[in-house]
Amino acid sequence: MNERRPCEFFLVRYVPDPVKNEFVNIGVLLRQAGHPESTVLRFTKDWSRVRCIDPDVDTVMLEALESEIRRRLLEDGQPVMKTLEDSFSNLLQITPSKACLAESVPAELDQLMALHVEPRKRETARRSGRVAIHARMRTEFERAGVWDLMRKRIAAASYTRPGDPLRIDCGYRPNGIIRMFHAVSVEGDSELAKVLAFSATALAEGVRRVENAELQLTAVVEPVRDRADDEEQLAQYRFAVETMEGQKIRVLTTSDMDRVAETAKRELRV
Repeated sequence: MNERRPCEFFLVRYVPDPVKNEFVNIGVLLRQAGHPESTVLRFTKDWSRVRCIDPDVDTVMLEALESEIRRRLLEDGQPVMKTLEDSFSNLLQITPSKACLAESVPAELDQLMALHVEPRKRETARRSGRVAIHARMRTEFERAGVWDLMRKRIAAASYTRPGDPLRIDCGYRPNGIIRMFHAVSVEGDSELAKVLAFSATALAEGVRRVENAELQLTAVVEPVRDRADDEEQLAQYRFAVETMEGQKIRVLTTSDMDRVAETAKRELRV
């Protein structure tokens, strides 16, 4: 096992309005303790979070500033804090140092960037995909005139056990069956599909016990795209769908929602 070395790191923050004191982390400066020559600096390449608090941000200036600070650190040999104080504009702040242990400075820098600076791209993509699917579900149910008749954000804890955080997007009860629908984005991420699959049996048993009804749980996913050039994503998509179907979850795509909404319209006698 590689020996872990004591290091310290600083977070670089963008602060467009010192009065409001709103900020977003944009970079990490990391160095091995006692070895100032090991200092490395990296700014984000994804400015989306910065634009959320300052739509007019000058990203060209920030990128140029990163290059200038890095040049001084590598060429001038100035003390780290002096370099930062001389270089940073009023828009930037640096946090007090924090200690860490690292197997290597480059690897630790990657981890610190992922933890403190870079948006969680997979999680963001999953949320964005879910939002789009949910919007399509709602649009079709509204078009059929049934959305206002449906239950929303159904707490799984009502049927499973206290503390269960899962909330099913919507559902309704025609006769002796309860139909529930949940948006699940499976593009490149199967975590939510696994959560739903894990919950399905307990949810069905709870519905049977509490409502004296059978549950039909439907996961609505995005249509499968042509992934001939990305076998890994295709495999993840199939894994997510098969995992849910293996727990008796009906899996439909957004392309099926018009038909699903018409069924709801008929069953709710709208």
